[in-house]
Amino acid sequence: MTTTLSFQDQIKQGIPSELPAPKPYPAGANRAPKRKDILSADEKQLALRNALRYFPKEWHQELAAEFAEELKNFGRIYMYRFKPNYDLKARSVSDYPAKCQQAAAIMLMIDNNLDPAVAQHPEELITYGGNGAVFQNWAQYLLAMKYLSEIESDQTLHIYSGHPMGLFPSSEDAPRVVVTNGMMIPNYSQPDDWEKFNALGVTQYGQMTAGSFMYIGPQGIVHGTTITVMNAFRKVLEQGDSPKGKIFLTAGLGGMSGAQPKAGNIANCITVCAEVNPAAATKRHQQGWVDELIDNMDELVARVKTAQANEEVVSIAYIGNIVDVWETFYEQDIFIHLGSDQTSLHNPWSGGYYPVDISFEESNRLIREEPEVFKEKVQATLKRHADAVNKHTARGTYFFDYGNAFLLESSRAGGDVMAENGIDFKYPSYVQDILGPMCFDYGFGPFRWVCASGDPADLDKTDAIAAEVLNKIMAESPAEIQQQMQDNITWIKDAKQNKLVVGSQARILYADAQGRMEIAKAFNDAIARGDIGPVVLGRDHHDVSGTDSPFRETSNIYDGSRFTADMAIHNVIGDSFRGATWVSIHNGGGVGWGEVINGGFGMVLDGSSDAERRLKSMLLFDVNNGIARRSWARNEEANFAIKREMARTPKLKVTLPNGVDDEILNNLSL
Repeated sequence: MTTTLSFQDQIKQGIPSELPAPKPYPAGANRAPKRKDILSADEKQLALRNALRYFPKEWHQELAAEFAEELKNFGRIYMYRFKPNYDLKARSVSDYPAKCQQAAAIMLMIDNNLDPAVAQHPEELITYGGNGAVFQNWAQYLLAMKYLSEIESDQTLHIYSGHPMGLFPSSEDAPRVVVTNGMMIPNYSQPDDWEKFNALGVTQYGQMTAGSFMYIGPQGIVHGTTITVMNAFRKVLEQGDSPKGKIFLTAGLGGMSGAQPKAGNIANCITVCAEVNPAAATKRHQQGWVDELIDNMDELVARVKTAQANEEVVSIAYIGNIVDVWETFYEQDIFIHLGSDQTSLHNPWSGGYYPVDISFEESNRLIREEPEVFKEKVQATLKRHADAVNKHTARGTYFFDYGNAFLLESSRAGGDVMAENGIDFKYPSYVQDILGPMCFDYGFGPFRWVCASGDPADLDKTDAIAAEVLNKIMAESPAEIQQQMQDNITWIKDAKQNKLVVGSQARILYADAQGRMEIAKAFNDAIARGDIGPVVLGRDHHDVSGTDSPFRETSNIYDGSRFTADMAIHNVIGDSFRGATWVSIHNGGGVGWGEVINGGFGMVLDGSSDAERRLKSMLLFDVNNGIARRSWARNEEANFAIKREMARTPKLKVTLPNGVDDEILNNLSL
């Protein structure tokens, strides 16, 4: 007689003691694209050996055939039959079996990243971006959760690209978990290297917050997108003019890009967002992230013209290709104030971007069966896409690259996106024009927290605490950051009514080091009083100092160092010995394998004096590491911010740059 194990016992068991029966693929699940068939026959045997080492030998005969079929059909071995039977979702921290609360909080965050309401391809353990994985397979998930149920406060779990290498003795001050994803030797960091070594089961693409367990659903980017869209309109509209009735045209409704229509609503404009995958568009509509669904171009044109005439605030998902929208709006003389793109162009050949004039289903067939033809059609579409954008910008549209590698891949496809110097792009990155000088250089970035109790009332209380702290700080803030402070106060006051929560009870806002530390201390004090339960702190890697990404996060670094990765490496090392509960470092992120290095952290607040010590030490460094680098690059805003921080923090001493007169250099013969 088989005994049904409880949720806690299933976690503590890890790999089951009895071989579970095969599982049928669930109907209606959003399946990940089939990956490239890139392994030789010998390498496929090696991939199977690598997968089977998780299991006892008596299971190998049966599992070898099954895993070989998965590798053939999907290009990866996901081990579907080992997916746990319990619902994957963020439970209360008290529901997890653990010897320390830090470990239970990490389990909560892992399960949230795999929640079907949150994850893009949950059956394949992919959270967002088409390939941003939490683990490579279900055996890794089971082992990691088992280790976390056993870990004590003087041990550290080391995870290599999803694989739980094991528990090692450390100390109470050490991180409980250290995560690396995709850390390749530089000469093996091309896209096909990811395809090959991921298929072998030895590395993975952790995106930015998937493989570091810090993804909180589209809310994680809603705020950044809102700030970007609001300030983009401020750049193009006359002072006092409203965004109402003005168009923001973009593409993508997947994991991260799904935030765009919600951000457009908050920014008070008309948002038109094209999405080729009907399931993704429908999911966002059902979740309330987009107001209307339209799959007919004539209907879209009529609806947009009506919205313009009535100066509406509305978000519209168009089920179709974005290139058709750009071209049709040009023909129909529909003026676009803001244009961008947030498709997954870091992953252009495996479903991150789809060619025009081909159905979604046919495109997926080409990915599987004729990848070279698919690539040709994608590149032809990128050229056509760029041409359409150029026509609109000639009429006055403000177009910005949203750091998704649109301009990079368009240039590689031969699209007309280069500036006259043949080196730079003709359109700015949104970090160059907006988030870099206005936010990152001043230390403002995506601070986030999760109420580990799972109680919505705790989230309401933390919202109120954060708003109170920000109001107090703003009263004494210099003029240079008043706009940033006000935008974030407005955001946090309206956060609940915008219905941003998907999965865990989480919140995000942009704050500088002072704001993060004071908000975190206020949370810790509230936990100590018993007003709220434990809180997990974190941030997006898309921040002041976590990421070195030359075409996005560090695109406004002009001293030649934007292609270096020292900042991100120092970030994760520095956070690890200053109090982080877990740290992560990734190759890949939102702009592509080999294009970026990004580091992240998680920190559990439990109301203790030790948590207060940790948050002050770690959050100060986590932000000011990046401000110091940006100041050294001669960014005026960062120079102002780091001098202000040094005045507040006597033991902070940062090397400051000396300026050079242009005349001295211009008179040299070089």
